[in-house]
Amino acid sequence: MARSANLSSFRKGAMAGLAFGLIVSPFGVVFGVLATEAGLDVTQVLSFSLAVIAGAAQLTAIQLMVEEAPTIIILASALAVNLRLAMYSATLVQHLGDAPLWHRVFCSYLLTDQSFAMSLDRYERHPELTMGEKLAFYYGVAVPTAMIWYVSSLAGGLIGSSLPSGYGLDFAIPITFLALVTPMVRTLNHLAAAGAAIVVALLLAGLPYNLGLLVAGLVGMMTGAQVEKMRSGDTA
Repeated sequence: MARSANLSSFRKGAMAGLAFGLIVSPFGVVFGVLATEAGLDVTQVLSFSLAVIAGAAQLTAIQLMVEEAPTIIILASALAVNLRLAMYSATLVQHLGDAPLWHRVFCSYLLTDQSFAMSLDRYERHPELTMGEKLAFYYGVAVPTAMIWYVSSLAGGLIGSSLPSGYGLDFAIPITFLALVTPMVRTLNHLAAAGAAIVVALLLAGLPYNLGLLVAGLVGMMTGAQVEKMRSGDTA
């Protein structure tokens, strides 16, 4: 009975995960092409996606590699972009914190915007789910999403390696980020965070290696948190 329930939960998650293929695959292809533009070969492109599995962080790192930024700046910037995953993890602890260690390790590796959002929504709508069903749904969302990212990154790497040198696809990075971020701006908190980050980023645009973006990101997060705190106070 439990096995059947887990399998059903996995299928429901997989259906949701596969639906994200239309969103994830173009970003993966863009990453693969831009990574080859930055000097990576196809094996390195695929290894990058297998090791990091985080589109925004990977695109940030590639952009800084193109600009020949120091390694420490590349690592710090990629980590800053992925700080949201720490908040995702903290939120999921209440649902998956009692899972066996090896499950938690795999869940951490497969944690993305998609697996977090879909799983949290499922858990909150169905509090009666067992731990097995919760894990099955999470993997159902995460595994197809990850596989699509790997394959599309590889496809982009193969496409990029066949393009003439210096094809000039750097413009695709900011366009991709706009496509990633814009749908997420849904509340006043998000709008305030995005607005503050944009203003600071423009003011600090002259800093080397896009360090202004790191500062802008921190200011944006603090602004969003402050607005949310003020709104919560008003509600209370």
